[in-house]
Amino acid sequence: MKFLLTFWNSPIGPRTTHFWGPVFNWSLPIAAFVDTKKPPELISGNMVTAMCVYSAMFMRFSWMVQPRNLHLLACHITNETLQLYQLLRWMKAHRSIPQEEAKQLEEAK
Repeated sequence: MKFLLTFWNSPIGPRTTHFWGPVFNWSLPIAAFVDTKKPPELISGNMVTAMCVYSAMFMRFSWMVQPRNLHLLACHITNETLQLYQLLRWMKAHRSIPQEEAKQLEEAK
């Protein structure tokens, strides 16, 4: 019981934005994980790049802010990893499109 009371009153406890910000922020990596099942043609390269930059900036913020917010850091590390995976899928899909078009043109001749 003392642990829960200490956590409740801590500077990163559930009475602060240091707790609730990361809790709601987990929706981003969850959405990215769900999107890994979708075809890579539906991925927006601009949005994935923006999400990579966003998570990288907030990883630094969560490390530098006092008190240090490791919960937010873990959230953004997870999101950065998933967004980089999505970016890789997008790049592979767009690199293969010209090759497929060239094959179709050759077959049409």
